Amino acid sequence: MLSYAVYSEAGGVGKTTLAANLAVAHARAGLDVLVVPLDQQDGDLSYLFDVDQDRASTDVDTLVHHLVGRGKGEFADLIQTVEHGIDIIPEHNRLEDLGEALRKEREARSDFGESFPMWTQLQRVLREAAIHNHYDVLIMDPPASSGPHLYNALDATRNLVLPVEPSGKGQASVSGLDVLVRNLEEQLEINIGVLAAVPNRVKGTRDQEEIIEEVSEQGFDVPVILRDRTSLLEGCWRERCSAFTYVRDHRERRRDYELETLAKFDTLARHLEAEGGLEAPNPPEPGALEDDDEMEVRA
Repeated sequence: MLSYAVYSEAGGVGKTTLAANLAVAHARAGLDVLVVPLDQQDGDLSYLFDVDQDRASTDVDTLVHHLVGRGKGEFADLIQTVEHGIDIIPEHNRLEDLGEALRKEREARSDFGESFPMWTQLQRVLREAAIHNHYDVLIMDPPASSGPHLYNALDATRNLVLPVEPSGKGQASVSGLDVLVRNLEEQLEINIGVLAAVPNRVKGTRDQEEIIEEVSEQGFDVPVILRDRTSLLEGCWRERCSAFTYVRDHRERRRDYELETLAKFDTLARHLEAEGGLEAPNPPEPGALEDDDEMEVRA
């Protein structure tokens, strides 16, 4: 199974949007995909895929319940299916208190002489649910801040996809990518692979090109470069869907530059699959949509 977390320590770099569109790119190639978003903030992946209706309910079972060994039902009952057949575990407000819940459970177990490693509970839950037998791809979307959400995601996936912002504001985080990964490895005492670094919102300036070159010089694969597509991605959040669905269902005309962006999501997904030794059974032509012949393409 290919597993990875889409992560950036800098906010606002399109992390969640990238995770959503990679999930669709894998799924439309015939792979079974599970997405586990762990961001406790509103405007998250559950919102984008329109499955956050119960996020404030105190009556529902949640991933947090299962992480502390107090699930109200079967793990499989947490899963909902969204566009392109993607399965997702919707985020819940209880994620805000995940750290406290894990610490309390560790203290309670300690009183009885039992161990409770806080950073490995998500891996335990997924293993007990035999997720590797049911899915080809596991994607996690943790928050930008360090803590139990990120550490559980990394322990469960052991791989990263790093969206990067090639700007003056983001240059410090770009320069520190290698240090970031090494620090995470030391803290969690695991090996973490970086499957790809993905420059996002690129406008093609010379400064940006130099920053992207710096990422490559650090030894990270840069399989695609995503141009600035503000209108497209804002449309996704407005309609609560992926870029693939937005272009197919909410655009009257095909735009070449948007199809190019979809093709890059597909290309990136194929790269990640190859890195994980996974071959998609039915990969489409990059960027091709089901009804392309029926639409006029406008450059």
